[in-house]
Amino acid sequence: MANANFVHLRVHTAYSLSEGAIPISELLELCRAREMPAVAITDTNNMFGALEFSTAAAKAGVQPIIGCQLNLTRDRPRRGNGVHEVAQGSSEQASESDPLVLLVKDETGYHNLMKLMHQAYLDEAADPQVPMAVLEEYAEGLIALTGGPQGPVGRQLLDGQADAARAILAKLAAVFPGGLYVELLRHGLQEERNTEPAFVDLAYDMDLPLVATNEAFFTDATMHEAHDALICIAEGAYLSAADRRRLTPDHGFKSANEMRALFADLPEAVENTLVIAKRTAFMVEPRAPILPPYDCGEGRSEEEELKGQAEAGLEERLEARVFQPGMTEDERAHVADPYRKRLDYELKIIVDMGYPGYFLIVADFIHWAKENAIPVGPGRGSGAGSVVSWALLITDLDPLRFGLLFERFLNPERVSMPDFDIDFCQDRRDEVIHYVQEKYGRDHVAQIITFGKLQARAVLRDVGRVLEMAYGYVDKICKLVPFNPANPPTLDEALKAEPQLRKMAMDDPAVQKLIDIARKLEGLYRHASTHAAGVVIGDRPLDHLIPLYRDPRSDMPVTGFSMKYVEMAGLVKFDFLGLKTLTVLAQAEKMVRQAGHDLDIASIPLDDRKTYEMIGRGDTTGVFQLESSGMRDNVLKKLKPDTFEDIIAVVALYRPGPMDNIPSYIKRKHGKEAPDYLYPTLEGILKETFGIMIYQEQVMQIAQELSGYSLGGADILRRAMGKKIRSEMAQQRQTFIDGAVNKGVPEAKANDIFEQVSKFAGYGFNKSHAAAYALVAYQTAYMKANHPVEFMAASMTLDMGNTDKLSIFHQELRQMGVELLGPDVNASDAVFMVERSDGGDKGAIRYALAAIKNVGEAAMEKLVRGRRANGPFKDLFDLAQRLDPHAVNKRQMENLIRAGAFDSLCSNRRQVFNAIEMLLRHASIANDERDSGQMGLFGGDGAGAVEAESLPEIPDWPKMDRLTEEFEATGLYLSGHPLDDFTQTMKRLKVKAHANIVAAGKPGPRRMAGTLLAISERTSKKGNRYAFLKFMDLSGNFEAVAFSETLAAHRANLVLGKSFFIRAQFDGDNGRFQIRELEPLENAARAAAGLAIVVDSKAPLAALREVLATGRQGQGQVRLITRLEDGGEVEVELREGYTVSPQFLDSVRAVPGIVEAREL
Repeated sequence: MANANFVHLRVHTAYSLSEGAIPISELLELCRAREMPAVAITDTNNMFGALEFSTAAAKAGVQPIIGCQLNLTRDRPRRGNGVHEVAQGSSEQASESDPLVLLVKDETGYHNLMKLMHQAYLDEAADPQVPMAVLEEYAEGLIALTGGPQGPVGRQLLDGQADAARAILAKLAAVFPGGLYVELLRHGLQEERNTEPAFVDLAYDMDLPLVATNEAFFTDATMHEAHDALICIAEGAYLSAADRRRLTPDHGFKSANEMRALFADLPEAVENTLVIAKRTAFMVEPRAPILPPYDCGEGRSEEEELKGQAEAGLEERLEARVFQPGMTEDERAHVADPYRKRLDYELKIIVDMGYPGYFLIVADFIHWAKENAIPVGPGRGSGAGSVVSWALLITDLDPLRFGLLFERFLNPERVSMPDFDIDFCQDRRDEVIHYVQEKYGRDHVAQIITFGKLQARAVLRDVGRVLEMAYGYVDKICKLVPFNPANPPTLDEALKAEPQLRKMAMDDPAVQKLIDIARKLEGLYRHASTHAAGVVIGDRPLDHLIPLYRDPRSDMPVTGFSMKYVEMAGLVKFDFLGLKTLTVLAQAEKMVRQAGHDLDIASIPLDDRKTYEMIGRGDTTGVFQLESSGMRDNVLKKLKPDTFEDIIAVVALYRPGPMDNIPSYIKRKHGKEAPDYLYPTLEGILKETFGIMIYQEQVMQIAQELSGYSLGGADILRRAMGKKIRSEMAQQRQTFIDGAVNKGVPEAKANDIFEQVSKFAGYGFNKSHAAAYALVAYQTAYMKANHPVEFMAASMTLDMGNTDKLSIFHQELRQMGVELLGPDVNASDAVFMVERSDGGDKGAIRYALAAIKNVGEAAMEKLVRGRRANGPFKDLFDLAQRLDPHAVNKRQMENLIRAGAFDSLCSNRRQVFNAIEMLLRHASIANDERDSGQMGLFGGDGAGAVEAESLPEIPDWPKMDRLTEEFEATGLYLSGHPLDDFTQTMKRLKVKAHANIVAAGKPGPRRMAGTLLAISERTSKKGNRYAFLKFMDLSGNFEAVAFSETLAAHRANLVLGKSFFIRAQFDGDNGRFQIRELEPLENAARAAAGLAIVVDSKAPLAALREVLATGRQGQGQVRLITRLEDGGEVEVELREGYTVSPQFLDSVRAVPGIVEAREL
């Protein structure tokens, strides 16, 4: 089959982020369909696709040409005053660089192109670019194309600078002797027509070859409109804008015949594409794993170092964790023997596979972290099954005690790199990465790149914006796409699942256009960022091995290949994960020690009764892995775990698939169902889990025990079962059955067991991982059960920015009987802290200043430091005098006041709120005087307390307004609850607290009350709207569903912060509420019996008369009670009826001089 006689040399794949729209797979399909023998990728300022493209092209039978479009820094002449000379009418834009196309000829060229990429990203310029001197240094092995009209030569030609164009072309010819081609493009653009004659003349004049290219950004003209939208997305422009970047339909991937016809007058330019293809026969090859050498000291090998460290570490572990006081030497030897044998066995495999260095590197940075008091997790993944890892302190679980298998981690019969995922304290993870950088060299260490894709919701929003569709309308469309972050649906899937989305597209051509464009762009790469945890360490500077990239948000180099391809390039990944729970534990442990208690979280007993009792009650809010409502209600309360093994099982079982076994596990644990061990010899393996297969390790052990597999072979069986590869399964089935029969198991029984094991293996969980996470779960549960106040304070600190989570914690504190004290500039820290009286009570938690919305943690830390250095604030003006106006602005002050942080200085929040500008003015004057060295008005000892009269004389906000402001500032009601004033009303309406209804568990109609916190509307499969409404009553938060009719009837009243009387149907089986009727509680309260008002002087009567006038025309009775000086009382019943609402009650109470106002 004849090949096409043209090769594309300038193609932008999807890796030209938000610019290219040709995925590599599509590019190669096009080449095969059009019989093109080779193709180049030249993505803008990157080589992200080089390895992926090379391997995929080789499989497709297409020669890959590796290249990139790289910006060359402009070298412009200067005037005498140092200003750059710019020709009149110049086309120069903000960019100070021009594109050049570079193609790799050989390995030297590939290494030099990687060097150029690294250099391009070293500079802080907006666009990655290299100067001519750097290009000259790394030009060997590369072919250069001049870049067309936008390139360095073309730009000079467009600017009428013919001599400068010739000079730059001559310079490039000298930099790339025999390797420079004058590039011609014909997309129908005026700039191409204006420059082509000069390009051709220069080429002939200077004896340089011509080459024809078509800069392809998309597949064909049908993609042009969508690609135009993509460019607008990238540039923040509208499609309708006149002054923006535009490409033509000719920027698609043309066929060879089209290119031959287009350049029929210059056939040599087309022929030269084939010449270049023959000169660039290089592809990026995968490489075996490369590890940096570990410094073992003079004359000591990595093998010897690993053996020495592991043996010494094991003896320390045995002393600390295994040997019991009073053991004889023989008993110690007997207990230690299996550990020592297992260590020797593992060391042999690790050495034979060539991985001693890997273990040493991981152990080294973990040791450093622990020596520097950085919390490290007990392990994650299958690595917890290794005794060597345990001995080296990489993991913290005894593998023999918990039956964890080494072969699940490192299988001698299936060679693969070990992979430790290490959890570090979230706040200090970066310190460990910095240590690794310094130890191995900053140019040897990099984070791993990831690529964000245009997914369904995001692409609809982006396209809607460039089409200038109304934001609210687009938002409505986007919300019809099902929200599933774990597995986001495609637009096609959303259209199939959502009838309302299909209807909108049918009814509105604009929506159809939006969806049509979005579907074409969906799945393309939008931006590059960094992997949350992955770090690679090289044995040499990384730009010798892979292209590098610079993430503007990080000072660390980033790999130019994503995870899969960076490993194919030979680099070994180390995962430095930040686990928030470790930070919570560390902070809680620190607070416990500060309170005078000795605690080492790593050494707590695993049989603490208090902990298991709390878990069994389901009181696990905030407990790692155990805090979901389903886990608490459906598992923990019924299971009542009382061993650590139960926690491991729960972590493994609580997932789709295995979850079906939870009821049976619970029954078997409590003796209500007999266990089934499948076969007598398997009882020892399955007894721990009551005959239910839970762990992958059990599959391996069953194959070993029943059929004589080695554990390595059993791991291969487990993988085959999990992947359901039919041919391999058939072979494994026969091996399994034959082995079992040889050990005396009946063939039918062996076949039956194989079926059961195979069914389970698809969703079995890694016990090593479950055990490691169960330990973290147990540690958090232990802290909550034994040091609850410290644990909750630490938990709230780590979720300061999440008001939903803080609300849950607030509810939990109420249930625990722990007071949450409001924020106070004279008592609060920037974070949540524990407060105890000298009497040693259980303590309260003081609200964090930094948890108040929009105040900023840094500003609050500065305020607290000032208070600690100079003492508590005496009053508001003392605060203002000491305030840094550059650190705290008006908006921050507003929220501090609304949250109640100044209540200890002045309890009238409205008064302080209205004085903000005056206080900030004082702060500014005081700051200026400090800067100028003057004492000023508030300097020296004369600056005493300022009388309250200095503030505006106005009454405080009514209680409901005060609570609303508080909620807006913190997301919580701290000083009261909106339902407090409805106490009598709720009694009369026979309202029940949601917590009491759930605890009773009886289904049926219920009367409830709650303040509306959130509304989440959904669409059913039938297209009906319904909503989940989140309320708060005096017992905490609850959720209720309102279906379409109820939602439609009450939608107008659904205002956040409003309180409602709710008639709901309670489902006792799942604990859910369905709303039948809603009524604003204020309306329900109007039938109140009345109000008693107590005064002790005439002073409030005039103001009271005005307030009473606003409440007439109701049915409520008002009694005025006057207290006399002799202790007697006179009661007068007012003749008119009043509407005794909470607002009316608040207004009465706000009148100065009112002693008391209470509902009758």
